[in-house]
Amino acid sequence: MLRSRICEVIGIRYPIFQGGMAWVSDAKLAAAVSNAGGLGIISAMNADESYVREQIRLCRGLTDKPFGVNIMLMSPHVEAVAKLVAEEKVPVVTTGAGLPGKYMPAWIEAGIKVVPVVPSVAIARRVERGGATAVIAEGTESGGHVGELTTMALVPQVVDAVKIPVLAAGGIADGRGMAAAFMLGAEGVQCGTRFLSAYECGIHPNYKKKVLDARDIDTQVTGRRLGHPVRALRNPFVNKFAELERDPGVTDEALSAFGTGAVRKAAVDGNLQEGSFLAGQIAALVKREQSAQEIVEEMVGECEALLGRAGERIE
Repeated sequence: MLRSRICEVIGIRYPIFQGGMAWVSDAKLAAAVSNAGGLGIISAMNADESYVREQIRLCRGLTDKPFGVNIMLMSPHVEAVAKLVAEEKVPVVTTGAGLPGKYMPAWIEAGIKVVPVVPSVAIARRVERGGATAVIAEGTESGGHVGELTTMALVPQVVDAVKIPVLAAGGIADGRGMAAAFMLGAEGVQCGTRFLSAYECGIHPNYKKKVLDARDIDTQVTGRRLGHPVRALRNPFVNKFAELERDPGVTDEALSAFGTGAVRKAAVDGNLQEGSFLAGQIAALVKREQSAQEIVEEMVGECEALLGRAGERIE
């Protein structure tokens, strides 16, 4: 059976984290993934502490397994949410879109396992010094906020730089990607796009259909001009954003305002024209809806079979 240090320190059966996706990763999806043996994660996104508290308590009513909360450090409610997760003693906190050092002492004191998402070796080393339990090395192939390094380039460099467990993220949707991550030195994976197809994922049907219909070339990164590049599936909104981004006559403020609320319009409203349908480059590998249990078990089974046959390639 596939095991790693991440399973031991987090208390999960399989080394699979479900990504914290805004307007996607709610208590229902998180609980389903945790019950399947992985680590389900609730997205705090830009929500206030009352929403996050509700989701935490709902998740606890749906699973007795460990789960996490992803905190976007750019959120206007980050101070209150950071305090809330410490009060609620959430088992795991993952972080993105910033440096979590300011909040880590209080989380660690509360017994929380802190697992930041990192785009570089320097940040991985920094959070390790701050007491991180593990790090998620996320490549630019991922959906949502992205860095510049690819997963294949980033993961082994982070593995060599830190002593704590490393999870790989970005471009991983099946057992092949998971096995490759282990060969790069990772001890687990985080997947977002694959879980968009889960029955327990409550996104609008239009969102699921766009993922299931995606081709390999259907994602695009916009927002580099603002310093916050984001990968999403191409549609009229993404095309228009890219056009405005190239126009020097459009101010950064106007560009930012144009994108406000677009993720909600996709995930909740299914607005095909004005929504930002975040997804990774592996969207084309997601072919059908399945339960979270089926997704987790299928990925692990494929990975174990591939790793078990690795010796066949050596004469």
